[in-house]
Amino acid sequence: MSTTFKLDTATSRAHPTPQPMRRLTVPAIRERKHGGVTEEPIVMLTAYTARQAQLLDAHCDILLVGDSLAQVIYGLDSTVPVTLEMMANHAAAVVRGSYHSLVVVDMPFGAYEASKEQAFESAAYLLKASGAAAVKLEGGAAIAETAAFLNQRGIPVMGHVGLTPQAVNVLGGYGARGRSDAEAEKIVDDAKALDKAGAFALVIEGVVEPIAIEATNAVSCPTIGIGASAHCDGQVLVTDDMLGMFDRVPRFVKRYENIAAIIEKTVAQYAEEVRNRRFPTEEQTYQPKD
Repeated sequence: MSTTFKLDTATSRAHPTPQPMRRLTVPAIRERKHGGVTEEPIVMLTAYTARQAQLLDAHCDILLVGDSLAQVIYGLDSTVPVTLEMMANHAAAVVRGSYHSLVVVDMPFGAYEASKEQAFESAAYLLKASGAAAVKLEGGAAIAETAAFLNQRGIPVMGHVGLTPQAVNVLGGYGARGRSDAEAEKIVDDAKALDKAGAFALVIEGVVEPIAIEATNAVSCPTIGIGASAHCDGQVLVTDDMLGMFDRVPRFVKRYENIAAIIEKTVAQYAEEVRNRRFPTEEQTYQPKD
């Protein structure tokens, strides 16, 4: 039986119901790429809450508890202010709400850059507090030694190269990377360094397509694109972006639905019924028993 629980969808409360252990593992994801080819692309989406995880779980291979929760949940301008505690709390909710997908949690800015030892302490805390299976680190060759250090001590690492949002203050914005020869070469070298360090997968974000393809072909582990290429070994999007929860999204996002409009229309109907005293009706109130 699973050591985690799936929330009972018949109630708004968290009544844990044991589920058979069917959760994907890090080796299973890593082994999806054989001889440089991934026949079944990896599906990854972000998740921040238990209910969101429930809805996504059956359709995804990986649920990423991204530090994008800074903007999506907390209304912050960047991911820089995110704390370990914020990541741990949301990751724990996602683990509770899922039983199939591998759960990966972002290491927030400032939690791993100072030293390998700091990175281990932060990563160990996240996995212990949440039950997630792996962590994701932004950066390339500069953090390859840290990735190897964690991997050798039982903490699986997903890498992240190209556009790295935690470095927005250095990069000067969220523009596509790899347009110059030097930058393109660095992205491919970063991917190779993390692959050699034992990363089980790599996110390639905001990179011009030929460079994303070159990096994918240069590493043995699966690559997961976001604003990169369909030739990557998988894809990830911020769930709230692809569902249409925000007015403005990056150009690489495909909106599959306009959930914001549906919510706004529904709330407007509720507000009108309350103001006109059409809600609640007898069906939603408790009447005296005869």
